[in-house]
Amino acid sequence: MNRTSAVTRLKLTGFRNYAWLDLVLDARPVCLFGPNGAGKTNLVEAVSFLGPGRGLRAAGSDAVRQRGAGGEAPVWAVHAEAETADGPVTLATGADPDNPARRKTRLEGVATTQTQLARLFPMIWLTPREDRLWAGPRSDRLRFFDRLVLAGEPGHGTQANAYDKAMRERQRLLERMDEGLSVDLSWLDALEAKMAEAGTAMARARLAALNALQSEISDRPASAFPKADLALSGYLEGLLIEDEAAAEARFAARLKDTRRKDGAAGRALTGPHRTELEARHREKDQVAADCSTGEQKALLLGLALAHGAALARERGAAPVMIFDEACAHLDVDRREGLASAIAAIGCQAWLTGVEKGLFEAFGDGVQYVSVEAGKAVRG
Repeated sequence: MNRTSAVTRLKLTGFRNYAWLDLVLDARPVCLFGPNGAGKTNLVEAVSFLGPGRGLRAAGSDAVRQRGAGGEAPVWAVHAEAETADGPVTLATGADPDNPARRKTRLEGVATTQTQLARLFPMIWLTPREDRLWAGPRSDRLRFFDRLVLAGEPGHGTQANAYDKAMRERQRLLERMDEGLSVDLSWLDALEAKMAEAGTAMARARLAALNALQSEISDRPASAFPKADLALSGYLEGLLIEDEAAAEARFAARLKDTRRKDGAAGRALTGPHRTELEARHREKDQVAADCSTGEQKALLLGLALAHGAALARERGAAPVMIFDEACAHLDVDRREGLASAIAAIGCQAWLTGVEKGLFEAFGDGVQYVSVEAGKAVRG
């Protein structure tokens, strides 16, 4: 039987508009309701801080510190008791008292890594920012997909960070070369080797995640959410499909060949940071970006739900899923479809909405939390 990753107690101190909060929960989905500005999104943002990364708003440590008429909190903290694939744990994150601009995260009271968080507490979220994902910038789609990859492959973030670090350092050296300054070519070779190694690992993880996700989408029965046909269009992903064994060496050689062009452009023109995630509405055989706003949102929800189901089956533990304001723009049939899909995954989903009635389709299978003016009460 699958375990469910779940927050069973959430404590906030000085976080956004919460001076203090202590919320006891169980592993069922959580439906937060209350007026706009009450703090529903702030609460699910706190939950997102328990997973890897910078949370659903990508906010820095100082940005989430409570401010208001009562003054400013000197530090902030999020503390949770949680169920994971490895059993119950305590997680805590917050401002470093010695340097409030930095954030510290602890597992069972000991400093932990982003990879460990990704392994223990996989998380998927959708917010209103993603509603126009298919019609927005390529970089937004890639960032979204990389979050999905990270939920299934905990080392993906480490490889992405290593790639970005080497790419930035390489660009600094290329700019020196462009200015006619001396450069250690052996160090440039080493940076490109690191980019090739980490970039190939990134592309490999993306392709594996895409194949698992597409299989889940294709195998699931028809539902309220349309099926998407997905593809990754990228130089390195193409190399892996063509000749996996030679991909890393070929990418390293390509980086060496394009030094002059990359230096002149001020950025690396080739690599996994340039990959595009493509999607089509299967039934209509239409590019996702050309679909209606409602269809684009439904495609995205269907993709997220399929990924949650795939993770639950592959890893033996359902991820935590966050759907901020998802129900507000869904009709009754799709609200019912969302409730059924979440129940089938068996995950602890966190949903927000202005009215309790938006969650009627969930019935008694969820726990309701009323949110108002920085206070949250079950019931």
